Amino acid sequence: MRKRIVCYGDSNTWGYDAVTNGRFPEEIRWTGRLQALLGEEFCVIEEGLCGRTTVFEDPLNEGLNGLAYLYPCLMSHGPLDYLVIMLGTNDSKERFSATPKNIADGMKRLVKKACEADAWRSQPKILIVAPAPIEPLCEQSPVAGEMGICVEKSRGLAAEFKVCAELSGCDFLDAAPFVSMNTIDYMHLDAESHDRLACELAGIIRKKVENE
Repeated sequence: MRKRIVCYGDSNTWGYDAVTNGRFPEEIRWTGRLQALLGEEFCVIEEGLCGRTTVFEDPLNEGLNGLAYLYPCLMSHGPLDYLVIMLGTNDSKERFSATPKNIADGMKRLVKKACEADAWRSQPKILIVAPAPIEPLCEQSPVAGEMGICVEKSRGLAAEFKVCAELSGCDFLDAAPFVSMNTIDYMHLDAESHDRLACELAGIIRKKVENE
């Protein structure tokens, strides 16, 4: 049976393209590239939703609480071999008033719920990916009104997520060294970054699940 990998994230997993205000094609999105790199022995399942948070209910938009949807998501895609979670960017919105530690605690709750789900082929295996920080010009971009003051707290996510991963027994990747943001809203990956992120993830996933 093919190894089943769920990629759980927000608009940067969905593949939002700020240039077109649409979606990158499947062959450009990092999930699609990951599937191509891993090959037919793997099944990469894309579960990205624009605006998704770790645990916060958005008062302006419904259905974006990642904790609420995680259990049915995992159960519907089982049996699972690996889970990649890349969230936190939307938690940085000013209206949530969350610190980086608060956001990491939300990630911890996601990991706990994922581990408890009866959706795994064997033992739960989870990779926490810290999204690259939002760039300062975002706060002067077309999405400034939506995001508010968000840059500094997004910069603190990687350190907090690394601690969360260590305490939870998860794998960890900081996406920042491998990706860059577009020059329109400064918070979504440019096309080239999708490929670079996929290459990093493919190496990790092969080591973790290929020989099981």
